[in-house]
Amino acid sequence: MITTYRWAGGEEAMLRFGSGSGPVAIILPPLFEEHNRMRRLMVTMACAMATAGLSAVIPDLPGQGESMTPTENATLEAWQAATTALVGALSERGPPHLASLRGAAILDSMPGTASVWRFAPTPGRAVLNDLRRAEAVSGRRDWSSFSIDSPPAQLVGNKINWALYVGLEAHLSLGTPPVPLRTLRLDSDPALADRKLAGAPLWRRAEPGDDPELARVLAEDLAEWVRRCGG
Repeated sequence: MITTYRWAGGEEAMLRFGSGSGPVAIILPPLFEEHNRMRRLMVTMACAMATAGLSAVIPDLPGQGESMTPTENATLEAWQAATTALVGALSERGPPHLASLRGAAILDSMPGTASVWRFAPTPGRAVLNDLRRAEAVSGRRDWSSFSIDSPPAQLVGNKINWALYVGLEAHLSLGTPPVPLRTLRLDSDPALADRKLAGAPLWRRAEPGDDPELARVLAEDLAEWVRRCGG
């Protein structure tokens, strides 16, 4: 079901999967182009969660996905405010669970949730570095001269304002949420994790892709985690 949620800056769309009862898992999408590349994976995960008797939500953040907010107006503060509002709106059945993918992990360390589950999490600077690297490959300008007086930066088709640019640049490590945390990564990722999985990094592909087996394993792990943490 396509529905919406409200936050201080307006209204954003979200996809809801599953019944109207039981615990809810909010699947926070990756940022920028990684959102598009992993959209099918997220939907497959959410459908599997619904089949398992759990509810899942995939929201758009301001300036991301299909949001009507221009990307150049997006800020870390807006993303945090929208995520907080969404968590509050979905708390009627108890605190929801946050499942963050990739760069969305910069938003999941907040009160009001039952647990946090991360897949291939990465801090803000790494997200920005990926965009700058891709832009450099395209042969475009060096963004080291970008400043507060500059127009929004064009990074791989994304207009990023100075405040968001600085916020991502300063985000060097992920926070520790005040609730139980579980982290999954691909087996090619040397960083620490509670579980390593086989699979290819869909976020590195030039075009959106899918990995049904990876989606199935992720959904099963997330469903079990939700049940263990009060589902």
